[in-house]
Amino acid sequence: MKINPKEQTLRHRHIPQRSCVACRESKNKRELIRLVCNAGVVEIDPKGKRASRGAYLCPIYECWETGLKGNRLEYALRAKLPPENRQALVEYGKSLPKREKLKNE
Repeated sequence: MKINPKEQTLRHRHIPQRSCVACRESKNKRELIRLVCNAGVVEIDPKGKRASRGAYLCPIYECWETGLKGNRLEYALRAKLPPENRQALVEYGKSLPKREKLKNE
């Protein structure tokens, strides 16, 4: 029995979804920035492959501000954020675009 190539349907590849711990929006995994807690230090995981507990934030300043202001990130990672580590993440968040600029483009 031969299969007619015109009758075959294309299979859509599964795209993993994750939610931002600040705004709770569900987006594609690659659209978010993953943070991992490794030996008590929270770091950005650019490839998303590090072995450790991770949490995701949108690449938008407001989400970083919300996630780092309270204890949302600490709760998601199940770890305490040292003050100097929190400050380094806040500085990184300041380099990200704001939500209003993204909507205008």
